[in-house]
Amino acid sequence: MIVLVGFMGAGKTTIGRLLAERLGVPFVDVDTMIERREHRLIREIFEQSGEEEFRRIEHEAVVESLKGPDAIVALGGGAVEHPGTLRSLDSVFVVYLEVDFDEALLRIGRDQYRPMISNPDIKEIYGRRQPLYRGVSNVTIRTSERSPERIVAEIVSSLTS
Repeated sequence: MIVLVGFMGAGKTTIGRLLAERLGVPFVDVDTMIERREHRLIREIFEQSGEEEFRRIEHEAVVESLKGPDAIVALGGGAVEHPGTLRSLDSVFVVYLEVDFDEALLRIGRDQYRPMISNPDIKEIYGRRQPLYRGVSNVTIRTSERSPERIVAEIVSSLTS
């Protein structure tokens, strides 16, 4: 089991799909899993139920995905802020995909499906999450100004070293 963490725009979904293909295992995007289960978009969950309820739902999805067969699992950017989710990552290999704040904003633009992007405290949220990503990860891979293929190769290399 390999879990990818990082801020919005770090490339978790893109890298996760490529890495899963390279390793011949399934790819699980926790946000997609939540949307299918809840029959509503992440943005709608935030709007209708609030962030606290979303984090509870997200935690349940993370725990469930970690019980499944070996896979590459991409977490949402804020999943690490739930204490239970952090504890559940203790027994798996976690890769922190590190992206510079400005690069993350460029990558995601004004994506209407990302509810946190409109938060006026987004830079503070980015800063608050950085130590959580570093603290839970086994390896940190910088993604700014690098191709997805190079990033995947570096992750694979870190698995064998």
